[in-house]
Amino acid sequence: MVTGDASFIKKINRSLIISNIIEHGLISRADLAKITGLNKATISVQAAELLAEELIIETQAEHKNLGRRPIMLSINKQAGFALGIDLDKNNITFTLSDISGTPLDTHSIVMETSDYDLILKWLAEQITIYKEKCSHARYGLIGVVIGIHGIVNNDETIYFVPYHQWHNKDLKTDLKNETGITIFVENNANLCSFAEIVYKHYQSENLLSVSLYSGIGLGIMVNSKLLKGCDGYAGEIGHMIIVPDGLPCRCGNLGCWEQYASESSFVKKLSESHNNIEVTYDDIHQWFIEHDPVTDRLMKDYIKFLSYGLNNIINLYNPEILVINSELLRLYPNALEEIKAHLTSTVGQYRKLQISDFGKNACSMGACALAIKNFLEIKELSLAFEESKTQKEFIPQ
Repeated sequence: MVTGDASFIKKINRSLIISNIIEHGLISRADLAKITGLNKATISVQAAELLAEELIIETQAEHKNLGRRPIMLSINKQAGFALGIDLDKNNITFTLSDISGTPLDTHSIVMETSDYDLILKWLAEQITIYKEKCSHARYGLIGVVIGIHGIVNNDETIYFVPYHQWHNKDLKTDLKNETGITIFVENNANLCSFAEIVYKHYQSENLLSVSLYSGIGLGIMVNSKLLKGCDGYAGEIGHMIIVPDGLPCRCGNLGCWEQYASESSFVKKLSESHNNIEVTYDDIHQWFIEHDPVTDRLMKDYIKFLSYGLNNIINLYNPEILVINSELLRLYPNALEEIKAHLTSTVGQYRKLQISDFGKNACSMGACALAIKNFLEIKELSLAFEESKTQKEFIPQ
């Protein structure tokens, strides 16, 4: 680092100021100077530039005392919009947020194919619709981040998606060529972990997020940064073998954890036990309420196998916070208590274990947050999660 580089220092100061404005929601120039340690002149110059760029706005705070009401700075929520996409095995979920990270619209489309070209076409069409819908804003659609349920290289190319059997796909470039929009591609578990850090656990520097949907992925935050490994493949914890010579997995191994503890594996067993009917989350919730004996028995086994893997993760990483992202566990009474009852080792230590508040929206919300962070070019991002009313005007027709 060249410490005397004025443009570099200015960029660092800008990042620091934007981060603090977003984190505090409303903040005065004087308070910004106190928090950041920057002098008032630097704050004034930077604020003037951000106002001219329409990235922030000024408002007068309520002030009951005599004298002038303080001028407060806040992020201009309507300056641009971020699109987060969760590309799962049977569904594509799109979440649009404003630049403060507040979700405006979420919708999903069902796909019954693994054909790469067809899915590429669908993605391009939807992204183009959102691009047009956001064109009224100063910066329009500021970025698109796509969460992949598979292995993503450090250069954002897709190495392998087990369910679709995709190998070496450059979705980032293909979509950029189709839409003209800046595209980022990331592993879905990493995005779930990022959502937890950005929206919920600002103070945590060491957080793990386990996602239990079509497969199982692990997002690893160490010192507030994603741990991706040498090539970007870290976190494929679902392919940890917990049953030697067990059930076959699409990855080529036998007995992988996700064959026993992913939600799709549970739903499959539940369907087979109920005469192969199509099982929904509503069905599962109702069976939990009714204490359906088959569902209860399968859930006990599911918790047991889930705990095997969690125990290994805890022993390996000694996490400050371990978040389990699961729609199934959100529906199951006493889920945390039953899981903790299986984690009895005196060796494995963790400070906090919890089920994510985001559910299936974690990936797309983390994707929105990453798009915002990339666009603003800031080092740290802390957002307040507020479930807003869906803005119908953003729903593609």
